[in-house]
Amino acid sequence: MIITFILSLILMAVLFLGIWVAVALVQSKKLFTTAPKDIQAAALEHKERFPGARALGWFLLLLCGLMFLGVFIYAGWDGIRRGYGFWQLAGRFLSILYMEKAFDIIVLDWFLLTKSHFYQHYYPETEGFAVRGK
Repeated sequence: MIITFILSLILMAVLFLGIWVAVALVQSKKLFTTAPKDIQAAALEHKERFPGARALGWFLLLLCGLMFLGVFIYAGWDGIRRGYGFWQLAGRFLSILYMEKAFDIIVLDWFLLTKSHFYQHYYPETEGFAVRGK
């Protein structure tokens, strides 16, 4: 159970890092497809924060994707190594996903979107738009 919790924490950190990299370094409108239409229209293309920022951002996003996948591969490998059956592995994967979803709802959706002005720091032109969910 401790390994499952640690893997969930790693997954949460990777998800947060991926969002931070996408917003701060990549700054591409391609990544705004889940935002409300008015925010998509208001968000402008920004120039790179420093030379090579977008390339670094895309590399870090790829790394985050591989780490995300790696968490599940390690969770499965460790479960098989410990002799877990189907339902134990399914329980482990569901636990990881439910903890990640709770993090997504509480930290990313509620805190980051509605309370912290995280996105407005990088996209000041979206200040004042009401957040209506995903």
